[in-house]
Amino acid sequence: MTELPSKAVPPRSVLDAFGVRGTPVPLVGGQGRSVLAGGFVFKPADGSEDEVEWAASLFERLAPGSGFRVPLPLRAVDGRSVVDGWAAGEFLAGETGPQGRWSGVLSAGRAFHAALRQVPRPDFLDRRTHPWAVGDRVAWGEQEIDVIEDLAAPFSALLELRRPVKQDTAQLIHGDLTGNVLFAADEVPAVIDFSPYWRPPVFAEAIVVADGLLWFDPPSDLLTSGSNHPDWQQMLVRALIFRLVAYSEIVGMSGQVQAGEPERYVRAIDVVVRKSAALQA
Repeated sequence: MTELPSKAVPPRSVLDAFGVRGTPVPLVGGQGRSVLAGGFVFKPADGSEDEVEWAASLFERLAPGSGFRVPLPLRAVDGRSVVDGWAAGEFLAGETGPQGRWSGVLSAGRAFHAALRQVPRPDFLDRRTHPWAVGDRVAWGEQEIDVIEDLAAPFSALLELRRPVKQDTAQLIHGDLTGNVLFAADEVPAVIDFSPYWRPPVFAEAIVVADGLLWFDPPSDLLTSGSNHPDWQQMLVRALIFRLVAYSEIVGMSGQVQAGEPERYVRAIDVVVRKSAALQA
C-alpha cells in the first residue's frame, strides 16, 4: 500500500481512474484523512489492497437491513478498489457522535452484526499488526505485551479482573462503532469506516460502553445495556484492555502520555467494578 502524508488529497490521476470530476475538499471529522470529490469520499486505503478489496466486495453484497445502511464503495473504471493508495465510496450526509444517540449506535450495531452473521472469517485478521489489532489480541489473552510505564497500573488491574469466557458466538464485528454510526433525518443510521474483528457481537457493544466511560459523559443506563449477557463485565474488562493497549502502542517508545490519561482508565475501571458489584448484590 502506498504511504500517504496526512491531509493529502488524491491527485487528478486518481480521480480520473475512478471517473470522478471535481476539486477535492477535506472533510471534517474522523482522522482528518478523508476528502470529498464529485460526491464521493476518498481516503487513504486502510490495510493492504486485499483487505480493501474484501471490504468493498462485502459492502457490495451487503444489502441494507432493517435498522442500518452502509456506504457503497466506488470502483475505478478498470474495477480496482484501490488506486495509488486511495479508496473511495459513496458520500452519505449526516452526523456522527454518540452523545444523545447511544441507543441508536447500539441498535445500528446489532442490526449490522445480524447481517454479518454468516460471513466467513477473513484470513487477513491474523496478519494485522496495527495498534488496535494488538490491543484486541491482548484483551483476549492471545498475546502478551508490556505497556508503557504510566499505564502499567491500570493495565495490571484489568488483567487481574479478566476471567476466561467462551467465544462460541464469535463472528465478524465492527470494533469501532462509537464514532462511526452516521445519523440523518428520515434515514436509518449508516455504519461507516468498518473495523473488522472476529469476536462475540456483545464485545462490540462493550467497546462502545468503554468509550463512553473513557471519553464521554454517558447516561447512567449505558453501563447496564448488556447486563443480561452473563459475561457482560468480562466484555467491559476486555474492551478497556483493548483501548488501553492500543493507546500504549500508539504512544510507543516515547512513553509520553497525555495528561490525565492513566487516571481516565482508573476511573473507568472503578465504575465497572462498582456497577458490577451493585448488579450482583
